[in-house]
Amino acid sequence: MRRFRIGSAFGIPIKLDLTFLLVLPLFAFVIAIQVETWTGMLNQFWTANIDPAPLSDPPVSWILGLTAALGLFAGIVLHELGHSLVAMRYGVAIDSITLWLFGGIAQLEEFPDEWQQELYVAIAGPIVSVALGVVSYGAFLLVPPSETLALEATRFLLGYLAVMNVALAVFNMLPGFPMDGGRVLRALLVRNRPYAQATKIAAEVGKVFAIFLGLAGVFVVFNPFLIALAFFIYIGASSEAQQTIMRAAFEGVVVADIMTPADRVETVDEDTSVATLVEKMLAYRHTGYPVERDGEIVGIVTLEDARAVRDVEQEAYTVGDVMSRDIHTVHPAADVMEALTEMQENSIGRLIVADEEFAGLLTRTDIMTALSIIKTSGQFDKPSTEAGETDGWQSQP
Repeated sequence: MRRFRIGSAFGIPIKLDLTFLLVLPLFAFVIAIQVETWTGMLNQFWTANIDPAPLSDPPVSWILGLTAALGLFAGIVLHELGHSLVAMRYGVAIDSITLWLFGGIAQLEEFPDEWQQELYVAIAGPIVSVALGVVSYGAFLLVPPSETLALEATRFLLGYLAVMNVALAVFNMLPGFPMDGGRVLRALLVRNRPYAQATKIAAEVGKVFAIFLGLAGVFVVFNPFLIALAFFIYIGASSEAQQTIMRAAFEGVVVADIMTPADRVETVDEDTSVATLVEKMLAYRHTGYPVERDGEIVGIVTLEDARAVRDVEQEAYTVGDVMSRDIHTVHPAADVMEALTEMQENSIGRLIVADEEFAGLLTRTDIMTALSIIKTSGQFDKPSTEAGETDGWQSQP
């Protein structure tokens, strides 16, 4: 979804994802209709003596709901700033902090190199949330009971934010990798295990947590938000585990090690008909080819390009008519993960490898085959604290 920058703190851009504009009104509405319930809880446990009647009726309840929701998400930004500032202390660059559907996420350019540093970064956010809860509770105690609507509304907001910030810290410390608790678990596991193996264990724990969270959202208290959050945690855990294993597997491996060299790459001439191209694809079981003109690579043609031409017209069209001239290249000495990121960002399946001249071809299949061989050999299961590409520290409301 599209993101908008709304400001910055300590040089870190603060952004809003469009999904946040959906969840903010939802939270405001939920809080507004639960003002009486929350007031009862504060009166019961903290002897707040807040009269719920003037706060529960519109428009006061709506104003309270919106203000409380904004205060909650402000706390989430501070939570993410806690992660970010500690990470910056260890020399980690922060791309941005973004508010979105499931709360907030701090985009770290890389992970800290040592498990202690990752541990400190992970717990910094929950510590900030607990501190905000304590400060809010202290302010709640300082504001005396009053018949004034403004003061009673203020006491309600302070009480609500005190409870929710502490709840935010507790929830995020549950072992739902890639949430804070899951990252703490991984940091502790890395002390005596390879980084990839520690990530795999933390991810499995996170997926089990996500399953229980999803079941709770279906059978205990039907809550679509919990179900969606469980799905997000499960997918996030699986994705990060796979990426970490790949980073560990390809540590020290460059494109030249796994590419198909130029002398073994099948190419097609730009004057070749699309019909001949399709026949070649059937014969060689390849779905993409570099396109040559006078010995130079001038494009890439894929099965999707060929499919754009109707069967009856394939003899009339040439490869040059349908090929992509937007060639993405990578240097032979480039890191394999860098090449894979290039493929993912551009939604392509192959890269031309070039060092002044055509050196070879790298495909997703090449990468996956190399990964399977490395994993089978057990080489990836070695100690590593290699930092990842852009990743996030997340907090959920």
